[in-house]
Amino acid sequence: MKIFNKMMALAVPLVSMLLAPSLSFAIAPQNLETATFAGGCFWCLEADFDKTPGVIKTTSGYAGGHIKNPSYEQVSSGGTGHYESVQVTYNPKIVSYKKLLDVFWHHIDPTDASGQFCDKGGQYRAVIFYVNDSQKKAAIESKDALIKSGRFKHVVTQVLPLNAFYPAEEYHQNYYKKNPVRYRYYRYRCGRDQRVEELWGRGL
Repeated sequence: MKIFNKMMALAVPLVSMLLAPSLSFAIAPQNLETATFAGGCFWCLEADFDKTPGVIKTTSGYAGGHIKNPSYEQVSSGGTGHYESVQVTYNPKIVSYKKLLDVFWHHIDPTDASGQFCDKGGQYRAVIFYVNDSQKKAAIESKDALIKSGRFKHVVTQVLPLNAFYPAEEYHQNYYKKNPVRYRYYRYRCGRDQRVEELWGRGL
């Protein structure tokens, strides 16, 4: 009897799965994609993208430089050619790459060639990194549309190929969650939101 009961216990869930094929869709892996942006402090850009529906994960890191596996100290010194960046993992069925471009533009200063907000230096300049022709085309079209809109006298944000992305040290990941008080203080003192509102208006 015990053996029979055990066999039945195994058989019932199996039959249920066979009779309910829709369950397979719930456990199937999603086809996720990535997009990489540089927009000044990666703590802030990470927090901005995390608010976007369809974004699964954000990773702070370094892109665009000429050495492998750089440290924060190396990048912040400005000698490696890297940019503080955020790699966005997203579900394209929920949010499009074009929408992510729109989110990016509305959280940076596209007119600043010296950095972003209070952070100055090449490592803090704004960049859209692309990994294929589709992303490149969308990024260039997005930038051209902003230029043609006449909203700004000049748009200096770069569009560059992504050769490599190196995740930053663990203490930088989700910094705004791990250190909320310090993060909010830094963001306020940096004037990021004040400048964004000046450029783009309220409602972000």
